[in-house]
Amino acid sequence: MHRTFGENLPVTDDIPRRSVQRTAKLASLPLGVAGRVAAGWGKRLTGRSSEEVNAELIAKTAEQLFAVLGQLKGGAMKFGQALSVFEAAAPPIIAEPFREALVKLQAEAPPMPTTSVHRMLAEQLGAGWRDRFAEFNDTHAAAASIGQVHRAVWHDGRPVAVKVQYPGADHALKADLKTLKRFTRLFQMIVPGAEIRPLLDELEDRMVEELDYRSEAEYQRTFAKAFADDPKYRIPKVVASAPKVIISEWLDGVRMSKISAEADQATRDRTAELLMEFQLSSPARCGLLHADPHPGNFMLLDDGRLGILDFGAAARLPDGNPKAAGRLVRLAADGRSEELMDFARAENFITSDNSGLTAQDVMTYMGPLTDPVKEARFHYTRKWLQFQAGRLTDFGRSEFDTGRGLNLPAQHMLLTRVWGGTAGILCQMEVDVPTRSLFEKWVPGFAE
Repeated sequence: MHRTFGENLPVTDDIPRRSVQRTAKLASLPLGVAGRVAAGWGKRLTGRSSEEVNAELIAKTAEQLFAVLGQLKGGAMKFGQALSVFEAAAPPIIAEPFREALVKLQAEAPPMPTTSVHRMLAEQLGAGWRDRFAEFNDTHAAAASIGQVHRAVWHDGRPVAVKVQYPGADHALKADLKTLKRFTRLFQMIVPGAEIRPLLDELEDRMVEELDYRSEAEYQRTFAKAFADDPKYRIPKVVASAPKVIISEWLDGVRMSKISAEADQATRDRTAELLMEFQLSSPARCGLLHADPHPGNFMLLDDGRLGILDFGAAARLPDGNPKAAGRLVRLAADGRSEELMDFARAENFITSDNSGLTAQDVMTYMGPLTDPVKEARFHYTRKWLQFQAGRLTDFGRSEFDTGRGLNLPAQHMLLTRVWGGTAGILCQMEVDVPTRSLFEKWVPGFAE
């Protein structure tokens, strides 16, 4: 017997598509901040302390950020999820309320109406889409940036996750990313460790591929085949897919954000090591890199394996991690300045246009990558990330000029972002990880 079950929840309208409407919602973010600052001054005049007022202002701003980005979904929500990796770099007074709001954004958002879900399923799977399922839960289980996930049972009895793309997601992505670029300074204040404009540029570059779930399904099949029966990892198999619907095996587990907040040190350390090894090993094992490292995409299963979700953002590395990247990190970590500069010039990382860079400039700039591999186990902390982020994004420091002067290929820039994003998650978790041995095992050029 085929049946549908679920409760009716408060829902949003279909994802807002009109550029003017979406721009107005996004524009409300800086206006809201300005209004709360003005209100804050008034409260100080009535005798409340600046600490109390600042804490309230930040908490309300975080709440508004989640509400606006979550309601808009599309590029706005994806941008919010990407920002969540960098919250560990923010000062404590900012980090705490934004952490709570961004964790919600990773797994929750106002759902789209049931009628829209059914319409999209009929469009993608055919009018008889219900016959494919033994059960389908109309209540959404989670929200993704351009779609939401429903729990169901496939006709053969397998529990499955059904990801349905929001109607109008393509238009929304384009409108959001264009508008968000106008507010980069505001977001830079909120999350100082993130380079906002490059992040938005990369999201825009990946947009077309992520909108076609068939690409995501192919990536997921490749990952699942490479990691099949692995004792450390579980990749859900794809059951069926269409351009705007993807159906895969259901995974139950504890989200990374909950592990970070509630698990004991040993569990956090082990989970963090699994995550780091997955990111470093996947290019060698399947020629792909999971390029969307935020806590909502990873969970710890009951059997101790790490479950990995959402393969919409993946990068092809058919030859594995580039050997030059591993060599560069090793030379900088070892302080072999002459060899480092010779190698950097030979690989065209340093050209005649930036010949003024010194070995010390490069080694200092590479601190976020080299610090973790200088010792057997590295302790990732928020304090360390705050220090590194402050150095690299401070316009007045030499490290900022060094970053602008290096000539890193797109492939290396991608690796740096993914490795850095993974380190951001580890810093949220405050963990000890044997990063050096993992680099030696999985990154060519590092151990040679």
